[in-house]
Amino acid sequence: MNHRPATPLPPIVLSFAASDPSSGAGMQADLMTLSALGCHPLSVITALTVQDTVGVGSLLAVAADCVEAQARTLLEDMPVAAFKVGLAGSVENIAVIAGIVADYPALPLIVDPVLASGRGDKLADDEMIAGLCELLLPVTTILTPNSLEAHRLVSATGGYDAGGDGSELPLGDCAQKLLDLGCRHVLLTGTHVNTERVINALYRQGVGLVRSDAWDRLPGSYHGSGCTLASAIAANLASGRAVDDAVAAAQDYTWRALASGFRPGMGQFIPDRFFATRQRPRLLDD
Repeated sequence: MNHRPATPLPPIVLSFAASDPSSGAGMQADLMTLSALGCHPLSVITALTVQDTVGVGSLLAVAADCVEAQARTLLEDMPVAAFKVGLAGSVENIAVIAGIVADYPALPLIVDPVLASGRGDKLADDEMIAGLCELLLPVTTILTPNSLEAHRLVSATGGYDAGGDGSELPLGDCAQKLLDLGCRHVLLTGTHVNTERVINALYRQGVGLVRSDAWDRLPGSYHGSGCTLASAIAANLASGRAVDDAVAAAQDYTWRALASGFRPGMGQFIPDRFFATRQRPRLLDD
């Protein structure tokens, strides 16, 4: 009998996320990003959404026992190199995910704290935010909030002295309070901060600020930029890159995907995660 020669496995990343039928954000964004960066993605659906490039109309959380069954079945079958968590859908799902990743403490966990849509549609209530802070953040390798998400997370813990909602707290202090909750790293993204260039800052537990990267601010707004960045970090860590290198490379990939983005509907632009495959080949007589 002829046997096929063994083929090296690509890095395998398991994503917990909601389904986005527009394929701009959520699980579909994760699958495309991880695939574009050479990984084999596994998908655990946490919620079903009705949404387009304009906003989210409704959300239906998947039952926690179904979320657990999806993940456990995959983990018993294939070797996973990293976890990525996006929108969990419910506090029960957060608890289940926390229990699952706790069984694999050696694997990196990247958490994108999706709390609202780009339009501002609320996607997480106070109970879910509390569950995120108490159960997932203590086991998180890299948390990737934007400034609005960082302030809301810190506010939920009572970790602010001014501003009512925590909005007066400097972002560096926000990052430190999130590190105090147990995150090993916090990558604070600056798309919502009024600066000429977008400044993303990486903080490390016990160290503080370790790198700051500035990117040209692109016109328009993008559906799924945070999902793309977090998934790109997960892909790079699963491929064996060190944290600083993984974060730097993920930012570069994400900026290029955004710069190549397209506007298929009436709302936000969608990043082109496969921009490299769509670049026009250079002809010999060019």
